Amino acid sequence: MTAQTSDVEVRVPAAAASGPRLRVVGLLAVLVTLLVLLVLSLLVGSKAIAPSVIWDALFHPSADIDQFSIRDYRLPRTVVGLVVGMALGVAGALIQALTRNPLADTGILGVGAGSSFAVTMAVGVLGIRDISGYMWFAFAGALIVTIMVLLLGSTRRGQSPGVMVLAGVCVSAVLDGAGSALQLTNPDAFDAMRSWTAGSILGRPLDVVWPVLPFFAVALILAFAVSGPLNAMALGDEIAAAQGVRLARTRVLAIIAITLLAGGATAIAGPIGFVGLMVPHVARWFVGPNQRWVFAYSILLAPSLLLASDVLGRIVMRPSEIPVGIVTAFIGAPVLIALVRRKKASGL
Repeated sequence: MTAQTSDVEVRVPAAAASGPRLRVVGLLAVLVTLLVLLVLSLLVGSKAIAPSVIWDALFHPSADIDQFSIRDYRLPRTVVGLVVGMALGVAGALIQALTRNPLADTGILGVGAGSSFAVTMAVGVLGIRDISGYMWFAFAGALIVTIMVLLLGSTRRGQSPGVMVLAGVCVSAVLDGAGSALQLTNPDAFDAMRSWTAGSILGRPLDVVWPVLPFFAVALILAFAVSGPLNAMALGDEIAAAQGVRLARTRVLAIIAITLLAGGATAIAGPIGFVGLMVPHVARWFVGPNQRWVFAYSILLAPSLLLASDVLGRIVMRPSEIPVGIVTAFIGAPVLIALVRRKKASGL
């Protein structure tokens, strides 16, 4: 029997075919980049502070005013950027893998808008001002909108990426308008949240991070637990089911993880878009479509992007600042246009 050559050309990303060693080296390079950006986040601000002052503030604290600025402002801001970036990156990778839609993102599909509107309701209507209270509303808003967009994007032939994006944009527009109207009816209640509504990590104390961390930990465990089934589902539901993948269970666990990550990130820093859209694409350029590696890279790449955007926002209009959510929008909009114009994006 002679083997026949197929007329179909299978394109395998170079990074995906290079083996795990190169992937590990790339992961270490991204980790070093993140560490550099963490240091820059502590160094850069309205006032230049020497590295020795940062070292003393962390390990030899005193009442020095510069040390106070590091410990009470820049360090919490950096930690918030790290945690929120990780959550947004993995949430975006999960949404893209679950929907098999390269344009999916917590912002584009309206998940962030759902969380934001729910928090707005909690603050404006119920008077809840503590994150341990309104984070539950953020989770609920993310869950409801995620399920709604998935249902609206479903057709007889399966989920339609185009319909899903359109549904997400429509849901976002409605919820953003309703949230803005609610803020106008009670402006005093939202004066302290003006930077939050723009998507910012400025002025966020570490107290807003601790209540959400356990949920992020559970979500990351769930994300890596479903990474294998998601790899199989990328080949089609029929093939995945033939391989023993429990489709309903995988989708439910993925939706739970997306809800916890997107809802928690929005509760902490407000609506920050495009991070979850850009980062998974960059990760797939390096490692191919294997979700385990995509998640691993996204955990490091997303906070790198968020911290770099935050540092850029401090520099561009010094001594004033641009909220990080606006900076990521400026960066992400051209990326979204480029992705839309491509016939195929990042191997999904």
